[in-house]
Amino acid sequence: MIQQITPTTDDIFYPESDGKPMADNTLQFELITTIKYGLEVHFKDEPNVFVAGDLLWYPIQGQPKINQAPDVMVVIGRPKGHRRSYKTWVEDNLNPQVTFEIASETNTIKELEEKKLKFYQTHGVEEYYLYDPDRTKLKGWLRSGKKLEPIPQMRGWVSPLLGITFELVASQLVLYYPNGEPFASYLEISEQRDMAQQQAELERLAKEQERQRAEQAQEALEQTEQALELERLEKQQASQRAEQAQQALELERTRMKALLEQLKAKGINPEDFNL
Repeated sequence: MIQQITPTTDDIFYPESDGKPMADNTLQFELITTIKYGLEVHFKDEPNVFVAGDLLWYPIQGQPKINQAPDVMVVIGRPKGHRRSYKTWVEDNLNPQVTFEIASETNTIKELEEKKLKFYQTHGVEEYYLYDPDRTKLKGWLRSGKKLEPIPQMRGWVSPLLGITFELVASQLVLYYPNGEPFASYLEISEQRDMAQQQAELERLAKEQERQRAEQAQEALEQTEQALELERLEKQQASQRAEQAQQALELERTRMKALLEQLKAKGINPEDFNL
């Protein structure tokens, strides 16, 4: 069940939007949503992992001007639920541990590698990942003590906290779940669902055909058994008729023999009558 997080009372106004669009173009939006919803799927069975996209994060109470809105952020240790912003002091003093940024024309590489990197480094982020789709650049930083240090090789990198793998496939960022399946966009998920439904329908039809064949085979077997039983009964009746005929013949022979003996007893020779 999704939990609604209720903020604590605070007289200071904390804006719920930085006035900037979530994305500057369709590719950036698709990448952000794919990462965000892919991570939600990854942690769907973990009630205390919060994933958000373009949500304002305030790390210090009373300092509303100190904020950032990561394209995607992950907080391990906080419950899922809807929030109007993420305020660290309301959230058990837990800062997001992982942040993602997708570069665009308005948020330059310099801003993402300097300003945001410094902010994330200052406020406890453990892993920071940056992807620039226009220049096909994938970078990452991992906390070492008080600093976020660059990750030397991002291709094939496995996030220590998330367990996901980073790859560049045909110059495109692809993230993989621990089981090797790639994150999918909404369209790809829809296509996969349609294919799964079609496959399920084909399997249902195959099972129905198999059931019909089994029924037909059973009917054929029953018909064969009935024909064999009928043949057996006919043979049995024919045998009974032959036995009855044999018994009638034996009875007739016995009767004739008795008749001949009676004639002989009366002095009549049966041969005189061609008997």
